[in-house]
Amino acid sequence: MGKIYNNIIETIGHTPIVKLNRIAKGLKPTLLVKLESFNPASSVKDRIAIAMIEAAEKANLINKDTEIVEPTSGNTGIGLAFVCAAKGYKLTLTMPESMSIERRKILKAFGANLILTSAEKGMRGAVEKAIELSKENNKVFIPQQFKNLANPEIHRKTTA
Repeated sequence: MGKIYNNIIETIGHTPIVKLNRIAKGLKPTLLVKLESFNPASSVKDRIAIAMIEAAEKANLINKDTEIVEPTSGNTGIGLAFVCAAKGYKLTLTMPESMSIERRKILKAFGANLILTSAEKGMRGAVEKAIELSKENNKVFIPQQFKNLANPEIHRKTTA
């Protein structure tokens, strides 16, 4: 029997590394692939989601009354929705209306509130809306995936 985890969050990052035998046949180096799709929300972005949330917890930037708001167009939003659902945080994601219906359904299934912004404004519009929400509510925390130091640090520690 494999390891028993105390909760689903603990499974993030425990992804297998597989040797590529057939494709590497006859080559001198050993080729390995890390299967990040084995993370619970199926993406390497699960790692940054948990890292950003746990860094905010450690710094006392968030608590159960905090609304986490993040602009997203992709898998970071799904990772955050998964982590926030598991930890009991309210999450609002701002995203361009051009994002797929399937992506929206996944985010809603994890309990995220979605605010769609103009497709013409792209991610800039989603960022602007997240900032607007944070100005309206002092209990909002924006992880800021592109500026958050926990993002590259988790990759340095666990995927690099």
